[in-house]
Amino acid sequence: MKIGELSNISQISIRMLRYYEEEELLFPKRSLSGYRQFEIEDIERVKLIRELNNAGLTLKVIRKILPCWQHQRKKFSPCEEFKMGLNETLSKLDEQIQLLQQSRNHLLSLLNEN
Repeated sequence: MKIGELSNISQISIRMLRYYEEEELLFPKRSLSGYRQFEIEDIERVKLIRELNNAGLTLKVIRKILPCWQHQRKKFSPCEEFKMGLNETLSKLDEQIQLLQQSRNHLLSLLNEN
């Protein structure tokens, strides 16, 4: 299927699909005329990429953990790379939560000074 078809089916923009390819998350074949040719498995792959990205994982981390995905079975099995990437992301989120909590406490203390 061509990139426009993949975009329509997956609800991911053509621009984003090209970006995923640029980031080495997708590897479409090329037709003789140079058009990208995607496989049926790519539908689930791009949906998984978007889902993981929306969950807070960077594309760099996603690139490392995509080998955990078994497209033959259309399932995602957590491998060590996934667990490491997830732990890294969770640590960053914990740091952000701590900074936000400090900011919140500071703002509350300013309110209570009056």
